[in-house]
This record gives sequence, structure tokens and C-alpha cells, in this order.
Amino acid sequence: MGQGPRVLRPERCQPYFGVVDLDTQLPPDHLARVVWSFVTGLDLSAFYARIKSRDDVAGRPASDPAVLLALWLYATMEGVGAARAVERLCDYHAAYRWICGGVPANHDMLSAFRRESGAVLDRLLTESLTGLVAEGLVTLEEVSIDGTKVPARAGRNSLAGDKKLTKLEAAVAQRVAALKRELDDAPEAADRRRQEHALRAAQEHASRLQRARERLAELEQEKAERAKQHAKQEAEKSAPAVSTSDPEVRSMRMPDGSVHPAWNVQVATAKGFIVAIEPTDRRNDSGLALETVEQIERRCGVTPERLLADGTAITQGEIEQLSERSPKLLVYSPPPKERETVKPETLRKRRWKHEREPDAVKQWRERMASDAGKVVYRRRKLTEHAHAKMKNRGFARMPVHGIATVRVVCLLHALAHNMLQARWLRAAAG
Repeated sequence: MGQGPRVLRPERCQPYFGVVDLDTQLPPDHLARVVWSFVTGLDLSAFYARIKSRDDVAGRPASDPAVLLALWLYATMEGVGAARAVERLCDYHAAYRWICGGVPANHDMLSAFRRESGAVLDRLLTESLTGLVAEGLVTLEEVSIDGTKVPARAGRNSLAGDKKLTKLEAAVAQRVAALKRELDDAPEAADRRRQEHALRAAQEHASRLQRARERLAELEQEKAERAKQHAKQEAEKSAPAVSTSDPEVRSMRMPDGSVHPAWNVQVATAKGFIVAIEPTDRRNDSGLALETVEQIERRCGVTPERLLADGTAITQGEIEQLSERSPKLLVYSPPPKERETVKPETLRKRRWKHEREPDAVKQWRERMASDAGKVVYRRRKLTEHAHAKMKNRGFARMPVHGIATVRVVCLLHALAHNMLQARWLRAAAG
């Protein structure tokens, strides 16, 4: 009778001890090491200044802000936007464990760090761009600006008009009152903690509905102002609605034709790098170019020589303003299409209007009518590469509520994108 095979079978109930050297878990060129090298080269003094635990003060040591920033940058590159997901990865993923190096990082800590880091990340993006300009990787001869719509962390079912909002407010008020009564009657400590948690959640919901009510009043006022000049068009539109999940967001028509609560993120790129980024609740890009140029100048200390923008992203008034404040800046943006089959009188009025336009607008029309101008403008589509790369890293949907925190996510994506772009260019240069 033959003998059976002899194998080592798993024994998962047997306790054992193992020695793990985190540094041997990642290859020398791993992206986590690149992120850590980048973070340790930044000025993080503002993060350390807000830590209350000090050598001469009692208290538990705080987790190193450099670790938390590196975790968020690496998670951004991996397309991970949820704090709870990052916490889980820190338990078992070799790269996240290597970044932590034994430093604790739970989801509350990660969420608070991201939420409170907007001003510091804004400065870090500016400082990193200054370094890239000095290195010669970023030049401002030509800058493209374009907006990209990013769905918010709010569904269409969260939209509420006046009637629905009133019902929700009444229901939540009843819920808060009931929880307060239950809390008074809860003798056990465990029950009290559970009731206190439920009451806080209900009160936060009530506060969010209050913000939604205020936002709805703003939207109704905007609609009333527009109706003064476009009464018929506004009458045909539906009544304003606001998201009860994220009151600051607006419903926008997406590129596929659907309508969702979304953010319109303005992005400016140069040489493949993001040199300005700003989320807005505007449904279109018109009228935002001047602010974008000002942000580029603030971050890079240089005024672009050529500005490439979509035809809907810049107004003739902005072209005139940009010419006055930066005479050397040339705008490349296609003029609005004008009907060719018109009456002679209409054509005469059009010529009369064009003849009286400011010189900057006349020069812009001549520039865009030339073959050279059209060749330059075709390069504007290159800015969509940055949009696509960010969306492949999780920028296809915002993981947070509120424009302030959305802006932090945008800054993290800009830092992560520029770091990867610089790494690629340096490697290509040998």
C-alpha cells in the first residue's frame, strides 16, 4: 500500500513570533520611498507648531505630521481617498506600513489632518512650484487653463427644494427631541454613550439642514436677480434645489449629459505640471481666467507669456483686463462663432461693433484668425492629460464634503501629480 504525500499544512491557531524589518519590504526605487524623500524635504514647521504635546508638558506624543502627509500623498497616487481605507491599508499593506514605521494613524486622525491642512498645503504647493521653476522643469512661456467637473460626495436624491427641506427639518427636529428625552432616561453608562453619539449625529444633521436652508435662500435670490433680465428663461427652469448632504455644492450638467451635484475645478498646467488649481461651484468657466492667472503669478512669481483657454473660459472683458495688467501676456482663445448667413444690415452692425472694440480685443481677433494662432491654440488640449491622470488616481469623484475640504483634496492631487511628473522628467533626462 503506497504512502501518502508528506506536506506542511497551515496551522493558524499556533501562536508564533516573527521579526519584520520594514525597510526590506520595499525595493529601493519604490514610490513610497520617493514620497517620503519629497515630504522630508518640505518645510513642515507649521504642522509641528500646532502640536500641543511638548517636552515640558504632560501628554501623549503626537503622530508625526510628516507621516500623515506622506500617507495622504501616497494614498492620493494610489487613488485612495477615504480615511478608513487608508487606516486599513496601514495595517497590512507593506508600503503604508513602511511609511508609518510604527507610528499610529487611525481614520479620525487622518481625517482631521486632511481637513485642517488647507493653508499649509497651499503654501507647500507654492514652494514646490518655486523649486521646480528654479530647477527649470516648469517654465511659464505657455500655460493652459481648463475646468473639469468632478462629481461631489452627494447623490441626486439628496437634492431638496423648499417643501422637501421643510419636511426634513421637522423630522430631524422630532428626532433630536426624542433622543434628548431618551438620554435623560438612560441610567446605564453604555446606554448613555450610545444615546449621546446618536444625539450628536442628529444635531449635525440638523445643522447641515440649516446650512442647506441658507444656501437655498441664496440660490433663490440668484434666480430672482437673473429673472430681472431673462424672465422667460428663468420661468421655464425648475425651482432651485440644494443638496442636504453637501449644501455648498451645485447640480451641474456633466460631459455625458447627465446632471449631478458636482464641483467645477479650475486647473492650469504648464509643461505638464499643475501650476494653479481651485474648486468652484460655478457651472461654467466664464469669468474665472483672471483669478487663475493671479494664482499662477502668486505661486510661480512669473506671468505667463501665452495663455491658452477654451472659448467659453475667458470673456472679452477679461482679455482687456489681462492686457492692461500684463501687456506681454497673449491670450489664445477662439472667438465665439458668428452666423455667416445674415442680413447686410446685421453684418454692418457687426463690423461697426468690432471696429469700436478695445485694441487688446482687436489684436486677439487677428491673432486667432491667423494660422500661427490656430497652431498655438491646438496645444491647449494637452492640459486634458493632467485631468485624465488625476481622474485615474481617484479624482473622478470627491471623497469629502464642503468646498474647504474639497480644496485640500485638490491641493493633494496637485502635489502628487507634480511629484510624479518631476520624477518622470528627471528619469527621462537620465
